[in-house]
Amino acid sequence: MSFGDRVNQFDAWLLDRVFQPFADALPERLTAMEMGMSFQVGSIVLSAASISALLVLEGMTLDNLIANVLGWFFEVVFYIGIHRMRRLVKPGYQNPLRVMLAGMRPISIPFAAYAFYQAVTADRAYELALWFNSLSQLVFVAGIYLISCNVPPPGHRARQTSFGRGPLPNEIG
Repeated sequence: MSFGDRVNQFDAWLLDRVFQPFADALPERLTAMEMGMSFQVGSIVLSAASISALLVLEGMTLDNLIANVLGWFFEVVFYIGIHRMRRLVKPGYQNPLRVMLAGMRPISIPFAAYAFYQAVTADRAYELALWFNSLSQLVFVAGIYLISCNVPPPGHRARQTSFGRGPLPNEIG
């Protein structure tokens, strides 16, 4: 099995065994798509806070500032693109974003790990700003996985109580 196959296998496992059961357990009025989009907005805000904090602390050169602001614009454009495609996601059908984001999901995990490493090893003056960036990356990963989850058909959630578990015997009847 090649490295790429293992990455894809891990991605499918994470999506199917961790995020999809969580998405299935969400209340009917809150879909995984809605929560994932909220996470993406949170990621954008935390990233902007991190860039702003580093700018105020004079922890960036002009080159670093330009690179970080361009990266932030990429996050905004990504959000806008997903927002426009969200109408493609229909309850009870395979989520087309699952396939479309198959390359983006696994690559976002090492970026989050690196952001965490930066926050842990940062100079004390920049530590808080880099923790904002680390949290931004973590929220991005969770958001992109939630966006990729299938939306169950209406009424599906009414039969569940928590994390894909059916009703207990004393809850029937």
